[in-house]
Amino acid sequence: MNEQRARRPGGRSARVAAQVHQAVTDLIGERGYGNFTVGDIATRAGVADSSIYRRWGSLETLLTDVALTRLNAQSPMPDTGSLDGDLRTYAAQVAREITGPDGPAVLHLAVALAGSGQHGVQAGADLRAERTRQLESMLDRARQRGEKAPDALDVLDHILAPMYIRVLFGMVPLTPDYIDGLVDRLL
Repeated sequence: MNEQRARRPGGRSARVAAQVHQAVTDLIGERGYGNFTVGDIATRAGVADSSIYRRWGSLETLLTDVALTRLNAQSPMPDTGSLDGDLRTYAAQVAREITGPDGPAVLHLAVALAGSGQHGVQAGADLRAERTRQLESMLDRARQRGEKAPDALDVLDHILAPMYIRVLFGMVPLTPDYIDGLVDRLL
């Protein structure tokens, strides 16, 4: 009997991906976009260059994967029972994440990718589509409760974009009063 080996979630493959993603994030933070190679990433992650090429194919694909994975994994959509509470909780979560240890590096990576050709354009479109889908789930719940909810683009323009800009330009911390003010102006 030929038994097929079961893949374990969180096994070696997941550990290697996590190590490589962390190496990319660290190198972006230390050197900036475009100032390191696959070899630098492999050395930092403790893996062979060939492992990176086998899994991702190219540096651009790897960088896109890191940006999408890190940014899409952030900020689970809260369900506090009111749009006001959901938006305040969500904005506070995003603020913590983008000002945390890897937050600025990931934001800088996303911005750099946006101007780096077709991979970057697609990464930006994928990220916006996922973020819009997440926001719409929160906004749809509010509408189902009978609340007047803005559209996802308004949340992006009035809450997320100002926080992203402040972090990208080093205008931190994002205080609770500042975050509440963004939500107040939107609502």
